[in-house]
Amino acid sequence: MSLTWPRERRITRRAEYQACYSGGERRFTKYFIVFCSPAGPSGIGRLGLAVTKKCGNAVARNRIKRVLRSMFRLHQHEMPPMDIVVTPKKHLRADKLDLALAEAELLPLLHDLAAANSAATLSSGSIGGEA
Repeated sequence: MSLTWPRERRITRRAEYQACYSGGERRFTKYFIVFCSPAGPSGIGRLGLAVTKKCGNAVARNRIKRVLRSMFRLHQHEMPPMDIVVTPKKHLRADKLDLALAEAELLPLLHDLAAANSAATLSSGSIGGEA
């Protein structure tokens, strides 16, 4: 299994972020807000990170992004086929963030999203099959 995160698995355009913010649902953890919406035209799960200046200086923001990318890269097989934007809350301290904390916060959320997505896919598939 490759541990790269190719460009087609990233949310890159402002319009894609806006679609995820407005058209999706929000999930909250202690340190993160996760916006998720159905997968784009490719049908694969894509990730976007929105780390603002409220989280600290450039060094702190880059550390947060680096840890989050690493967490998603290691657990990419668990990512549901959805567009996901992760935004850290401003009280998250970059020097306290490590891979274990990111996994503890976000993995249960990913599992919930995957279960909800598969349940929605099954229910929409069964409705289409009955009609």
